[in-house]
Amino acid sequence: MTRFLPQWRSLLYVPASAEKFVAKAHERGADAVILDLEDGVAPDAKAAARAGLPASVASVRRGGADVLVRINRPLRMTVQDIAAAVSAGADALVCTKMMGADHVRMLSELTAESEAEAGRPIGSVRFVALVEDAASLPHAQAIASADPRVVALGIGGEDLATDLGAEPTPDALDLPKRLGVIAARAAGVLPLGFIGTVAGLKDLDGYRAMLRRSKTIGFACASCVHPSQVPIINEEYGARPEEVERAKRLVAAFEAALAEGKGAVAFEGDMIDKPIVDRARRLIAQAR
Repeated sequence: MTRFLPQWRSLLYVPASAEKFVAKAHERGADAVILDLEDGVAPDAKAAARAGLPASVASVRRGGADVLVRINRPLRMTVQDIAAAVSAGADALVCTKMMGADHVRMLSELTAESEAEAGRPIGSVRFVALVEDAASLPHAQAIASADPRVVALGIGGEDLATDLGAEPTPDALDLPKRLGVIAARAAGVLPLGFIGTVAGLKDLDGYRAMLRRSKTIGFACASCVHPSQVPIINEEYGARPEEVERAKRLVAAFEAALAEGKGAVAFEGDMIDKPIVDRARRLIAQAR
């Protein structure tokens, strides 16, 4: 299998059991919609939500978004969730409470069996891996590197804070979230998230400021629980037109300098060299 990273900015959670939310999800503008079978679904509604995945996946795909399914951790439910999600045509699984590399490989094997049963190419279903407890945090890079299916890594703030006996504040989560960014980048996958949590974000201006700061730290995409947050994520984690134009000028200036045998060059008041140019090229590619 070859790892192909998606071009996600926003991933919107929708409880798979909430028909009215599922029906509107394709209109929200998110790059991906996560049909939630885990925390967003009551225990006695999980079986019905799982059985309804074929219709739910087809519904949320109408706007062109990728479709993910967040699966449950207890192994018996994990097996059922994977089989149902793969059969329904989900593009990826959000794998919760990951313990280590072997856990990833076990889920990959289960997913391959479901792909074969559904007649889908082996490896076509990708993983978003969530690290959500203190014991798993030191293994974050190994989790992200364990299998080519893994395309993104996130640190689950609410669950991790509970495990740490902490409040899910930016101060408490700053270090774990930064470690997640480092682990994801080292493994060559997308760092998912921001310095904060998905809960209690009613101040959209503050939310925007938090996302802007998080992007400078290295986050590539973020999940959210409310449609009002989607356009803000898209703007802050996307490529701004003025940034893209400056990046194009920067690359052109550097390439002209290379043609003259120079490895660094002054550009609009700054000195630029290869690492800066690489970031500019990545921004241009993202805009495309």
